[in-house]
Amino acid sequence: MVEMRILRSDPEGVVNAYRKRNLPDAQLALVGELIALDDRRKSLQHGLDNDQARANQLARQIGEFMRSGKAEEAAGLRAEVARIKETTRVAGEALEDVRTSIEEKLISLPNLPHPEVPPGSTADDNEVFKMGSMAIPQLADGALPHWELARKYRLFDMEAGARLSGSGFVLYRGQGARLQRALIQFFLDEAVRAGYEEIHAPLLVNAETARATGQLPDKEGQMYYVERDELYLIPTAEVPVTNIYRDALLREDELPVKLCGYTPCFRREAGSYGAHVKGLNRVHQFDKVEIVRLEHPEHSQAALVQMLDHVEGLLQKLELPYRILRLCGGDLGFASALTYDFEVYSAAQARWLEVSSVSNFETFQSNRMKLRFKNARGESVLVHTLNGSALALARIVAALLENNQGPDGIAIPTALRSYTGFDSIC
Repeated sequence: MVEMRILRSDPEGVVNAYRKRNLPDAQLALVGELIALDDRRKSLQHGLDNDQARANQLARQIGEFMRSGKAEEAAGLRAEVARIKETTRVAGEALEDVRTSIEEKLISLPNLPHPEVPPGSTADDNEVFKMGSMAIPQLADGALPHWELARKYRLFDMEAGARLSGSGFVLYRGQGARLQRALIQFFLDEAVRAGYEEIHAPLLVNAETARATGQLPDKEGQMYYVERDELYLIPTAEVPVTNIYRDALLREDELPVKLCGYTPCFRREAGSYGAHVKGLNRVHQFDKVEIVRLEHPEHSQAALVQMLDHVEGLLQKLELPYRILRLCGGDLGFASALTYDFEVYSAAQARWLEVSSVSNFETFQSNRMKLRFKNARGESVLVHTLNGSALALARIVAALLENNQGPDGIAIPTALRSYTGFDSIC
């Protein structure tokens, strides 16, 4: 949630920043509406404070009159106190209505884009920030896409997944299941070696938890909801892991906080059809290792660079061709201030597949979850939150299978062989 102080400090600059996100005029108008509502809130609060001070003064005078035997004078003041109580009751209700309206409008606004976010409307306008050094493999004639390789080597079964759960669910088996498990362990081990504390988090969260990290109300249509228990299946480990520190007041020397977690992730992906979502390209349940950081505002951009280096290192060890994109304003996620996407090249499909998003949310999430630290001056300051996929498995598996196929089977990258227990799939 954007901080009100930022809206008030430079409303014109805020509107111009939002134009980079291509927000419609109706949303841009919320900036002025929020400032007017905040003025109204301040006025009501000032009036209530004055009335309370007057009521306290009258209470002291009533006590003095009663001690002096001036019951009639005390009765007159009691009548005035009663009038003040009614006034404050009405003003208090109005203040609560204004606060609710501010909350509803603020929560509908996306994060402000960082100055480094490039302009643009769609994913086609994203900026290629860096190309990896690994060459794109040249496959022999007759090379197969990963869904055909899965059928040939009995690695996963989309049809069985559909029978068990529905379209877009996958059943891994044999070496496919072992490859999946090996990747999860490899990613976790690499994160722990990089100083991240491993977390094993719940897979269902309540609405407050989903709202705190920005999934609600923005991504409600993409989340699975268990109506009877009023719980949501998580779309990423970011949601429960970041919320560990909701309502926390940290010491400055406790920062940074570095966490990682493996979870299955659940996304409805409504409206996703066509060849580009075939096989593992887009599924409703997939595994992912997430890294999360809570940072001092002065250090969050340096932390973002460290996270990019970590994800890049994973892809280099997996020997996958990759590129890093800096997302434009029109493709930027609702809660993010700045996002970099990692894509790997899928040789048999001849296309790039997104496998990681690494984002700095600055104070957007921490403002929602009231996550602060106390600085050297004793002030409570909102932390910056960051997270990144390190990595998402379904498309990583797709790229590994396709890029490493040969006449004798599918080679396993050297870094994974101690985890899989085999050097190739054949």
